[in-house]
Amino acid sequence: MKNLRLPILLLLLGGLVAAAALANPPVRVLSRGAPIQGSNGIAVGPDGNLYVTSVVGREIVVMDRRSGRILERFGTDIGVETPDDCVFGPDGSLYWTALFAGQVGRLAPDGSVSIVAELPPGPNPIAFNDQGRLFVGLAAFGDGLYEVDPQGVLPPTLVIAPPTGGLNGFEFGPDGFLYSPQTTTGSVVRIDVDAGTMTPVASGFVMPVAVDFDSLGRLYVNDTAADQVVRIDLASGAREVFAELSDGVDNLAFDRHDNLYTTSLLQGSVRRVRQNGQVRTISRGGFTTPGGVAVLPRQRPGQGGHAGGHQGGNDEVWVADFFSLRGLSGVSGREIRFEPSIPGISALAAPGTVAADGERLIVSSWIVNSVQVYDPLNDQVLQSVSDFAVPLNAIRFQGDLVVAELATGSVVRADGDDPSPANRTVLASGLAVPAGLAAGEDDLWVTDAALGTVLQVVVAGHVMNPPLVVASGLAGPEGLALLPDGELLVVEAAAGRVSRLDPTNGTVTTLADGLGLGASAPPLVPPTWLFNGVAVGARGDVYVTGDVDNVVYKLRLR
Repeated sequence: MKNLRLPILLLLLGGLVAAAALANPPVRVLSRGAPIQGSNGIAVGPDGNLYVTSVVGREIVVMDRRSGRILERFGTDIGVETPDDCVFGPDGSLYWTALFAGQVGRLAPDGSVSIVAELPPGPNPIAFNDQGRLFVGLAAFGDGLYEVDPQGVLPPTLVIAPPTGGLNGFEFGPDGFLYSPQTTTGSVVRIDVDAGTMTPVASGFVMPVAVDFDSLGRLYVNDTAADQVVRIDLASGAREVFAELSDGVDNLAFDRHDNLYTTSLLQGSVRRVRQNGQVRTISRGGFTTPGGVAVLPRQRPGQGGHAGGHQGGNDEVWVADFFSLRGLSGVSGREIRFEPSIPGISALAAPGTVAADGERLIVSSWIVNSVQVYDPLNDQVLQSVSDFAVPLNAIRFQGDLVVAELATGSVVRADGDDPSPANRTVLASGLAVPAGLAAGEDDLWVTDAALGTVLQVVVAGHVMNPPLVVASGLAGPEGLALLPDGELLVVEAAAGRVSRLDPTNGTVTTLADGLGLGASAPPLVPPTWLFNGVAVGARGDVYVTGDVDNVVYKLRLR
């Protein structure tokens, strides 16, 4: 008997392991995004390191300018919030603009953090002049140029009232004037901050977003839509393309050797450009804001896209990345499609979620109130509707568009051919934060991220009034997907897990937990923020976006 104990014990242990494997299927990171969740402003510090702001990451990253190694991160735990640009003051203090919070923050050399200015939403460019005066411009959500007291004692002073033409990453020149791009006019202007006047000095850009000067007094302009850094001799007016950078250049800064460092609107990368034109990526790019996720069937090589179609596997995994749509191989996680979305330039409008629609995709964007039907084979927006009330999600249902509207707390159905307001009906109302949507042939479900519920809006073709609560007590449910067996997958973002829900009896079981998702929302944005999506592939593989760890997970159900 004594000799039988070990085999029996091993059998019992094997059974427990098998049961655990069934209950919690293998989870792996299919793809990792950029180390920085969007690189925006950049400055070279007194220590010679790079200081890179990340609005989405809600942090300032300290980076070795030679190796690209990240040395430190200053985030919300010390009071840094949605930083868009940064600058060092004469005493070595680091100042940043909090885009969503409407603030100017300061990190003093002694480590203390303070808020030195309260401004309207949208503070973005920030610069000191030689006299130690600090100036801040509003962009994206506001307009105007302000002078700010670096010590935070005096209130901000309005220098130039709107409209300013969209001031962005600006810098003082050797002549003492402030130079700024105007994103809406395609120009660069010289600003007399004492007189409050602006004078054009260069034009003809597509979308200039930042300027800076090298040690010789030459002006450099980042034109993000043209993917160029342009150098201008202000004395002669001569200009030349200094660098071609196909990553949506955002801001720029020089070190004492006149090496130029650029950030990326689209990729979150950081690049160094030497004066001889040599370009080196010191911090790699990738997706930065993984939100909704969708799966399309395999496409034949050479079909559509910028990378020549799908490369292996049966799933093409599409991720809404705010400034782009990205197609990943469901096998390797390698990026095989990339469709940029630059505000004011691209047809795609800031993707927040994405859903499969046959061979097409439905893209929603809360920031521009847009729902679009996109053909990835031909890189074409087939339909665009821009008057939904803060759409957090959109899918196809029985040929129509169904949209989760935050501003109205409703699930709205719009005619698929003519989705104008006259052809819309409210399927459900009174929701706090309608987020995830999933549909079968005659059934429709929605999550309420604030109330922790999953509601069935349509049952066997009949609209439920009020909707049927099929599950409650969930932790911030966002993404929702229907499995072939009729059960639902729901992303409980606040708990970092994916659960399986039987809508017939409300039974909820954990499919996977301990995931890096559920990022908290900054001020002025929807509670779902980047959105944590879930989608099911052709073979039953499950794909989940993790906004905290900036990854896409793959779960195997079989």
